[in-house]
Amino acid sequence: MRGGLAKVALFVVAGALALAAGFFAHRGSQPLPPPTAEGAGKLLQTALPDLEGQQVRIADWRGKALVVNFWATWCAPCREEIPALVRTQQKYGTQGLQIIGVALDDKARVEPFAREMGINYPTLLAGIDGLELAAAAGNTVGALPFTVYIDRKGNVVRAELGGVDDEKLARHIEPLL
Repeated sequence: MRGGLAKVALFVVAGALALAAGFFAHRGSQPLPPPTAEGAGKLLQTALPDLEGQQVRIADWRGKALVVNFWATWCAPCREEIPALVRTQQKYGTQGLQIIGVALDDKARVEPFAREMGINYPTLLAGIDGLELAAAAGNTVGALPFTVYIDRKGNVVRAELGGVDDEKLARHIEPLL
């Protein structure tokens, strides 16, 4: 019975997130104030497994311009923005950009989805605990997708709710390169 309640709670949380994501996707992206120094530090220092099971910290990419994108396979706006993230990584990767996906999902769902979408950037697995990490990074609403832009020195310069596209990514990334 206890396991059943946990699954129900997970579906309720996922449903609420999907509803919020749809709301923000409809309204367009919403810039948020950058996180506190403590929140930014938590984002950079938290270790999460990648798809190969290796523990990775976002700070491991310090020295590059970073785009950290929180997403889930069940989030329609997240699914819509992934091709733009793939194109952006391909276009700017040689100039010092690193996109990092933080999936609020499990490996069994993320791995085939990443292959299907041709994701060409690291994907870290945060599961439902990713909500806490996203909150530390400035996502006070708990909606997806959520994107954080970090300069080469490790400073969070922008946090934004809602989907991204090629134009928006270029506008926020080019000053960081």
